[in-house]
Amino acid sequence: MKRRILDILKSRNEIISGEQISDILGVSRVTVWKHIKGLREMGYGIASTPKGYRLENDFDVLSPWEFPGREKSIHCFSEIGSTMDAAREMARKGCPHLTVVAAERQGKGRGRLDRAWVSEKGGLYFTLIIRPEIPPQLSFRFNFCASWALAQTLREDFDIPAMVKWPNDILVKDCKLVGMLSEMETRSDMVSFVNIGIGVNVNNDTVGIEPPAVSMQELTGRKSSRAELLSAFLDRFEKRTGQIGQGDDLEKIVSDWKKYTGTIGRGVRIVTVNETVEGEAVDVDETGALLLRLHDGKIRKIIYGDCFY
Repeated sequence: MKRRILDILKSRNEIISGEQISDILGVSRVTVWKHIKGLREMGYGIASTPKGYRLENDFDVLSPWEFPGREKSIHCFSEIGSTMDAAREMARKGCPHLTVVAAERQGKGRGRLDRAWVSEKGGLYFTLIIRPEIPPQLSFRFNFCASWALAQTLREDFDIPAMVKWPNDILVKDCKLVGMLSEMETRSDMVSFVNIGIGVNVNNDTVGIEPPAVSMQELTGRKSSRAELLSAFLDRFEKRTGQIGQGDDLEKIVSDWKKYTGTIGRGVRIVTVNETVEGEAVDVDETGALLLRLHDGKIRKIIYGDCFY
C-alpha cells in the first residue's frame, strides 16, 4: 500500500487530496493518512497542505522501491549491526546472485583488519552478494571490478575525481571517500559466494574521522542521491561481470583499474596482521598483488594488507 501511494505521489507534479488517493486505492482516508505517516518515518518528504499531499523532491531514501527491476534483490534496514554479517547469513541460506543488503546505520560496521567503520546516517553502507562460477584464485577480479565500477560511477556520473588505492579503497585528494571489504566462502574447488562490503561517505559528516575522510556532499557542495549512486554502480558492475557472474569481461580488469589508481609510484606502508612493510609501490600485477620495491631494492609481492600512503 505504501508503494502504491508513493507511486501516485511521484506521478503528480501537483497536490493531490487524501480523498483522491483513497478513491484510487479503494481504502479509507484514515488508511491513507496512516501509510503516509509511515512513508514520512522512512524518510520520504511528503508535505501536507489544506488541499492534500505533495511529494518533495529532496528526499534521500533507501528502499527497494527506489530500484525498479531490482526490488526483490534489495534488502534495506534502518539500522543493523553489520551488513556483512547479515549478507553472510543470507548467502549461506541461498539468496540469489547480486543480492544487496543496505542499511541507514551500522552499529558494528567494520573495515579491513577488523577496524571500526563509522556508519552514521547519510552514508551509503551495503554488501553485495555475488555467486561467480569460478575457482577461488580468480575471486580477486570481482573485488577489483567493484572498486573500478564505483570509481567510474563517481567520476562519470557525479563529476568527482575519484582515485582507487590498493587494494580497493577510493580516495579524493588522499582523503577517504569509500572503503571496501570482501569475504569469500568456497564449496569444493569453486567459489560459493563472495560478499563485498562497501561504505561510501555520501551526505554524512566526516569531521573527526581518522584517517582523513571526505564526503560527496563536501566535494560537490550539494546532497547526492544514495539510491542513484547505488543503482548506477550495480548497473556498471553487472554489465562488466557478465551474465550470472561469469566474469566474461574481467581478464583486463586490473589494467583498467590501474587507470584510476594513485598508488603506483607512491611511498607506502603495508600493514598486515603479522607485520608492517614499507617501500615504493611499483605496480599491481595480473593477479591483483602489489609489487613493492623495498629500501634495499628488492621487489616483494604483497598479496593482502592495508595500504597507507
